[in-house]
This record gives sequence, C-alpha cells and structure tokens, in this order.
Amino acid sequence: MVRQSFPTPDPGTPVSETAIAVRTSELDSFGHVNHAVYLNYFEHARFEALAEAGFSWDVLTEREWAIFVVRIEVDYLAEATREDELLIRTWADSFRRTSMLLAQEMVRADDASVAVARARVTAVWIGPDRRPMRVPEDVRSGLTTVRA
Repeated sequence: MVRQSFPTPDPGTPVSETAIAVRTSELDSFGHVNHAVYLNYFEHARFEALAEAGFSWDVLTEREWAIFVVRIEVDYLAEATREDELLIRTWADSFRRTSMLLAQEMVRADDASVAVARARVTAVWIGPDRRPMRVPEDVRSGLTTVRA
C-alpha cells in the first residue's frame, strides 16, 4: 500500500473546529475509544463544518440535497480514553464535479501537537432526484471562503 501524505489546508482555507468529549459508553474492552466511534466523531464534525458554511440539516432538507460518503480513509495515530477532550479540524481539500474531498484531523484539545486520528472523506452531492448532482457553487464557496 502506498501511503499518501496527509493534506494540509491551503492558507486562507477555513478550518472548522469541533470539540468532542469522550464518553465511557464509547470505550472498548481495552479502555480506549473503539475504532468505529471515530467515524461518528468525524461525521459529527463534518456536519458542524457544513452548518458553519451555511448548510445546516434544515437547509439540506429544504433544498432536498443529500451527501453520501463513498470513501473514507482513517489513520489511527494515538489512543483516546475516558474523558479525553478532543478537537476535530475539518476543511475542504478539493472538489470534483459531483464530489468533494474533506480532510479531518483529530487532536487532543489540551495538546494540539498530538494527532489522534486523520481522515480523508470523499462525499458525493445528491439532488432532489436522488442522483449525483454538481456540487453547488455556494457550497464550494461556503467551504472555501473565510468567514468573518
């Protein structure tokens, strides 16, 4: 397997930050966050980033849009345990016609130099007809323009 380098946001690219507190129910028998739970954390942070860009659940529902994850690649780098405070950074890395690549990095809130996990997520925009649609221009600009 050829490992790609993890993308970093271009200067001026907005980066959404979502705080997560690890709950006891998310731990596995070894006392650390179960690997599948990281996917939930990353998903929550993606929807927070979309909402910050102006595309909350209500807006998506009103426009009859959906977003389907078609690929997710996660690198697990350090364990997270009970009551850890985590920070997830999310940004748009690139766009294709009907899809976008979002990059996410989870770090310890008390020491952002400690990366816990990183994800690359390919998501396809789905229109009212339930078929892939062009990623709307206002979504592209909302995810790539720094907000005041």
